[in-house]
Amino acid sequence: MGSTISTARQAVTTAPTDDEKRSIQVLSSDISSLSLSNGIPMSVGGSIALDSISSWESSAASDPKTNLARTILSHTNIRSALTSRSAAIADRHVFNNVVDFKTGPITNQKSSGRCWIFATTNVLRYNIMKKLSLSEFELSQSYLFFWDKLNKSNYFLELAIQNAHLPIDDRLVNHLSGDLISDGGQWDMSVNLLEGYGMVPQAVFPESVHSSLTSPLNALLKTKLREHSLILRRLSSSLYEAGIPAETKLRSLRAKKEELMKEIYIIITATLGVPIRPDEKFTWDYYDTTGKPGKWEGTPIEYYRAFATKPYPPSDCFSLINDPRNQYSKLYTVEMLGNVWGGRPVLYVNTEIDNMKKMVVKMVKSGLPVFFGCDVGQFSDRTVGIMDPALFEYENAFDITLGLTKAERLQINESAMTHAMVISGVHIDGSGNPVRYKVENSWGDDVGEKGYFVMSDRWFEEFVYQIVVPKAIAPKDLVKVYETGDATSFPPWDPMGTLA
Repeated sequence: MGSTISTARQAVTTAPTDDEKRSIQVLSSDISSLSLSNGIPMSVGGSIALDSISSWESSAASDPKTNLARTILSHTNIRSALTSRSAAIADRHVFNNVVDFKTGPITNQKSSGRCWIFATTNVLRYNIMKKLSLSEFELSQSYLFFWDKLNKSNYFLELAIQNAHLPIDDRLVNHLSGDLISDGGQWDMSVNLLEGYGMVPQAVFPESVHSSLTSPLNALLKTKLREHSLILRRLSSSLYEAGIPAETKLRSLRAKKEELMKEIYIIITATLGVPIRPDEKFTWDYYDTTGKPGKWEGTPIEYYRAFATKPYPPSDCFSLINDPRNQYSKLYTVEMLGNVWGGRPVLYVNTEIDNMKKMVVKMVKSGLPVFFGCDVGQFSDRTVGIMDPALFEYENAFDITLGLTKAERLQINESAMTHAMVISGVHIDGSGNPVRYKVENSWGDDVGEKGYFVMSDRWFEEFVYQIVVPKAIAPKDLVKVYETGDATSFPPWDPMGTLA
């Protein structure tokens, strides 16, 4: 999905970034160390020689720090044993700038990968709760999930038709047949769902077992969709061999696809429920904070337009990313990534991390919660709710250096955008610089500080990849980049195609 006019590896003559400087320092150190050795391995063939083991053990056994580590860490979880006391003290759940309205309850995606839908609905509920004076409220995550799962199934089969001419073992075909209907998604995918299907309160379309426990449903859908893709490939081949014109062939394939999609629809409705149609009227009854009852009537599309388009419509917001592998102030997309066929493509404007920090501060001070994407598993502890590169003292305990830069992590699959959450506060020092951020997660209220996490500024720099910003308050030069639509394409397997 999106533009495929160029590839995302352009030579740029600019000053070295901080990541590049660190890489140069590590490389210089490696070369220096190599020049001091004799360059002769103990194992010429490349296997591990017992002489190497003896040498390593002799060195380790004489090191008091290593002996202490061996005494403690062989029967203790290394994360809990090596948690930094100073980091835990520094990363306090105290913030001097917060969004001016606190929502609730803390949501829980449970055993599903729907964080992006929860982050989207957690952002959108702010205005609904303020406008109607609600103490607790959730939008239906399951409603959007239903339409996403159905559309992703259709998207996969359309790609199967589009790529039916490729060999079955082609890298692209293999990749697309992998995690073909992931629970994950992106902001632009949320916009597709909201614009096409609207939204409803959770009370109108509540959770089901399989919206909260998605793996059994996904396993069945993947099996059927892979089978369906082979049916479409065989039909495509037969129509080609029969000399059927391209337009007629495509119509025939899509007619067959719709027949196959009926099976998918039956599976999804049986497990998630039959949702309200986007043009179907519903009634929502509620109480405000004073106990006064209220009622709203309309369609999901009307509900979306009434409550989610002020002050900034989701369709007028876009993603800033920090990807130091690639040129800044450029627009990027990912080939064949999407949920609604023919819908809005996934687009990113790449920019420096400081620009993203400034936008977060600006939005929080303006009372706007911030949707963001990150690699949540890196140097984080869900129990205490801390995300900080200094949280675990691995380097001190093992006498090592963790020297990968952000760019290098992306290059070698060490890191990717794995989770979406909401920033609702920031602590700023006397010089106006962010120190830490308040993060609303969707893992329930028994983790972190009653469901909230604290993210250090250094963690933001290293492991935050995306924030979503309204065009109306974003830097004008970055808005211009976005509006040009001249996107450079990442291949489908690029880490920026990983769905949060």
